[in-house]
Amino acid sequence: MFLAWHEIKKEKLRYGLVVAVIAMIAYLIFILSALALGLANENTAAVNSWQTKSVVLSKDANGDLSQSLLTQADANQVGEKQADLLALTPGILKQGSQRESAMFVGLSKNSQVAQTISLTKGRLWQSKNEVVVSSKLADQGIKLGQKITLGLQSQPLTVVGFAKNAEYNMAPIVYGDRSQWAAIKGTTNQFVGSGFVSRQKLTVSGGNLQVATKAALFEKMPGYSAQNKTFVLMIAFLILISVVIVAIFLYILTVQKMENFAVLRAQGIPVSYLVLNTLSQTVLMMAVAVVISMGLALGTSAIMPAAVPMFFNFNLIGLTGLALVVMGLLGAVIPMRLIAKIDPVTVIGG
Repeated sequence: MFLAWHEIKKEKLRYGLVVAVIAMIAYLIFILSALALGLANENTAAVNSWQTKSVVLSKDANGDLSQSLLTQADANQVGEKQADLLALTPGILKQGSQRESAMFVGLSKNSQVAQTISLTKGRLWQSKNEVVVSSKLADQGIKLGQKITLGLQSQPLTVVGFAKNAEYNMAPIVYGDRSQWAAIKGTTNQFVGSGFVSRQKLTVSGGNLQVATKAALFEKMPGYSAQNKTFVLMIAFLILISVVIVAIFLYILTVQKMENFAVLRAQGIPVSYLVLNTLSQTVLMMAVAVVISMGLALGTSAIMPAAVPMFFNFNLIGLTGLALVVMGLLGAVIPMRLIAKIDPVTVIGG
């Protein structure tokens, strides 16, 4: 470590450029990770806030709760004593000339799901013509007491509260009384809701119903799986690129110092010491680059507009940073092999 540190201090520009390149790659990895988590949270925030463990929906909905339709006979198979009946439908929220895509979630105000709604302002609905909307809609100009219309329903609804963590499949949620669902969706009274959510593991047998876990529900959300896989592949490729870059830089630096290493070997310095020196340099460069990139990523999130969904999981950031350091050590394998094969006579004599 002593030799590694003093060499870095002497060649500040050379090693500084290497650290800067690695830091930019790590910065991009952290930003992409935050965006991936932010977008995933926009899809799943509401379901997670409901503390859901299992969902019951119709078999022909292909796992998409917002497309599920349950009759009263279906609902009787489950019963509202062991689960909460929800009615979901996407719709266009209209307020004056303003138009916003939203997801209506109809439920009973006495349900367990309703008790999990975390208000940032206002109160829960007391009548069927009142609604609680996502706090994100407040950023779009919606205010308490305003009248809105939703979906196919022409009757105005009054906004009486704002809720946080109220997003479903990227759309802000409008919570309201389940009796409004049929009019908003434009369906008949034959159907009573979309599905049941429960904090327990439910089972159903036969009929038109199927049970899905929370994870399975997320996987069937339009675009959710493809979005996550895209980000994972991008991050994986960036980590592999960082390995290649570290290997190239260390290889070039090692080749440039071959004569110096040969002299040290001729003086009796063991190969293990020189290899450890290279490892120490790699760890120092990777650690400094990761710390710099973390600071840049957190600074970027602070100045990003609220419309950009970024979410930092510090446990994941720590693991990603550690993975980058480990990948850097893998990149040092080739230079270490060069050092291990140094023949002082050949190098100096040549």
